[in-house]
Amino acid sequence: MAFLGEEIKKLGFGMMRLPQKDGKIDIEETKKMVDLYMKAGFTYFDTAFCYGGSEDATRQALVERYPRESFQLATKLSAWLNCNSKEDCIKQFETSLRQLGTDYFDFYLLHNLGPKRTHFYEEYGLWNWAFEQKAAGKIKHVGFSFHGGPEELEDILTKHPEAEFVQLQINYADWENKDIASRRCYEICRAHGKPVIVMEPIKGGFLATPPENVVKVFKDAEPENSVASWAVRFCADLEGIITVLSGMSTVQQVEDNLSYMKDFKHFDEGQKKVIEKAQEELLKVPLVPCTDCNYCTKVCPVDIGIPGTFKCLNLYKLYGNVASAKVHLQWNVDGPGKQRSEKCIKCGRCEMACPQHIDIRNQLSAATELFK
Repeated sequence: MAFLGEEIKKLGFGMMRLPQKDGKIDIEETKKMVDLYMKAGFTYFDTAFCYGGSEDATRQALVERYPRESFQLATKLSAWLNCNSKEDCIKQFETSLRQLGTDYFDFYLLHNLGPKRTHFYEEYGLWNWAFEQKAAGKIKHVGFSFHGGPEELEDILTKHPEAEFVQLQINYADWENKDIASRRCYEICRAHGKPVIVMEPIKGGFLATPPENVVKVFKDAEPENSVASWAVRFCADLEGIITVLSGMSTVQQVEDNLSYMKDFKHFDEGQKKVIEKAQEELLKVPLVPCTDCNYCTKVCPVDIGIPGTFKCLNLYKLYGNVASAKVHLQWNVDGPGKQRSEKCIKCGRCEMACPQHIDIRNQLSAATELFK
């Protein structure tokens, strides 16, 4: 896509899941991945201050080895992370410039706007500040990444029409998800005339290993292509997409992504129907029917994070990846400061309050066993 005169191919390199060696990012392996990606004509690299080591690794593997004008570099300002003032945020910006070894950023994002985080950017005056940095030549394009609901996104874009782009979580599994609402958020951006950068197209790796009934749908249609390729191409097929970020961890993942994105072609009608069938198959997986109404948490005497636990239990049921589900447990339960399922005292008050009639105690016991 041509974005304000810059031609950017539809595959972006997410530098957050880089290969590890002896507990540290493997710089030499990362260099090989960067070289493959650049050789294929791709140029967009995405990192973030809050991902420890990512900016340093990006400097060593990319910035110090290629002419600065040969690639686009994106990083993010996390105002909610150990920042108590505008001055703290400015220090974070300056640290990113230093860690990445650059004088400017092609894309600079106000990071992770959403419930309980958006207000920091308003209170610290960071919108005006970011565009001041653009005027000074330290930023080319200012946008934001968003993890929240459609109503909040609508409000942000109405208040800040100056935003040049939005980074959204989009994938075929979350397209109609009531919590993430990928489709509705995407449509709001389009209605406001904002181009979109896609994050989480493979849902943190989950859509590389979906349930077997979904794998069968894709393999029956295109046995030669990887299951993950459908997830990335679904996003790239949308209109108004600047690029689709893939957090690549191995040379093999880079090679696979390049194999179908180097000469990307939009889906035909048959391929669109394959995606629809895969979405239908996902709906057949028996999940805990929690609607996140939080009636249960209002009556729980020990403050168990019941809806958050069920989200993670459902992730495991869908994708069979217990390690990734455990990471999400930290975000959905520990992050909000709730108790984990093993603290449940089996009083049953939650079940009396639940409008979905879920056998909550048994499901929490299953979660305790799974996530121990």
